Amino acid sequence: QAQFVESGGGLVQPGGSLRLSCAASGMIFRLRDMAWYRQAPGGQRELVAALFIGGGAYYADSVKGRFTISRDDHKVTLYLQMNSLKSEDSAVYFCNRRYNADSWGQGTQVTVSS
Repeated sequence: QAQFVESGGGLVQPGGSLRLSCAASGMIFRLRDMAWYRQAPGGQRELVAALFIGGGAYYADSVKGRFTISRDDHKVTLYLQMNSLKSEDSAVYFCNRRYNADSWGQGTQVTVSS
């Protein structure tokens, strides 16, 4: 069963940056399209960014130009570089497969506030 451990969240001021990491196990990571999701209090989990093994990436309109998704298959780790953070980016961030996502981890809390 796949497992995901997210880290790197924290409290940051508007305009600041954070880099999230996600250590994956229990799956053939290098063969999977992967993604970052987020869930704000009272909201639904939403797709933030995805990275496809065939090439290319997807970004939600709200983060396009500010976030960058990447992966290191040797370290079996997914990353999300977040720049120019806004208060509306505050949420718990999760990583998972882009398709058939299950076995959700605890996520990592990102709070953007002055």
